[in-house]
Amino acid sequence: MLPFSRVTIIGLGLIGSSIARAVRLAMPTVRLTGYDADPQVRETVDRLQLCDDVADSSGAAVIDADLVILCVPVGAMGAAAAEFAQDLPADAIVSDVGSSKAEVARVLGEALPGAIVIPAHPVAGTERSGPDAGFASLFHKRWCIITPPEGANPAAVERVAEFWRRLGADIEMMAPEHHDRVLAVTSHLPHLIAYTIVGTASDLEEVTQSEVIKYSAGGFRDFTRIAASDPTMWRDVFLTNKDAVLDMLQRFSEDLTALQRAIRLGKGDDLFEHFTRTRDIRRGIIEQGQDDPAPDFGRTHD
Repeated sequence: MLPFSRVTIIGLGLIGSSIARAVRLAMPTVRLTGYDADPQVRETVDRLQLCDDVADSSGAAVIDADLVILCVPVGAMGAAAAEFAQDLPADAIVSDVGSSKAEVARVLGEALPGAIVIPAHPVAGTERSGPDAGFASLFHKRWCIITPPEGANPAAVERVAEFWRRLGADIEMMAPEHHDRVLAVTSHLPHLIAYTIVGTASDLEEVTQSEVIKYSAGGFRDFTRIAASDPTMWRDVFLTNKDAVLDMLQRFSEDLTALQRAIRLGKGDDLFEHFTRTRDIRRGIIEQGQDDPAPDFGRTHD
């Protein structure tokens, strides 16, 4: 039995359009309704036939849904939910895909009093955005972290979990605050570092832009991939998860200072020990299937 028969997706960018594509493959009998605030995005989704119906308003989109998934930037969650609050069926479950959870749970609770809200975060994505960028296998063998509020209905939580399992995801349950601390170090801080390094290279007057691009075959190339991610999404992530991000940034700064000292004092053994430990962590990521084990990060060399 399918966990839901009528699913509405609010926000049809990379994640929203990928959910639509994945549902089409995994649960073809589910009726999909979509809505996006951008008329051009709605036209694209209609042209690609990603949904059975593309509504002109979020209220119209949710009116007969049994699952509503908010796929908008986390800073827009509250406003997006408030737009359809009056049209939401009483027994519908509302979820989301945001990468900060405590603040999202708070704003959704305020915008949708009495509604069944089960937040979730599929830990998947690319640096691309928009409905054309989506693909059905985006969530395959990736984690989807579900952060049910205290006292949530276990049956509703399980329905959301089963929905994501059908899309190929592995499920983990976390408290919202714990999720935000974990993701601050595994996702949010790396993006902040990437944006900073790319900005630093751009600002260096003694290195011309052409040289930065020309010699980017090393680690800089990989940082620029992360830094190409959607700026609206990441602005909102940092602002809605600022306490955890600032805490992890402080810890990172302290570790960076220790490395500075080791380099300055020529402590090669300390550097070697640190790099060996971090290499083992990288190997663990590959062993758990969270990245490509192929040489050179799976790049082809045609």
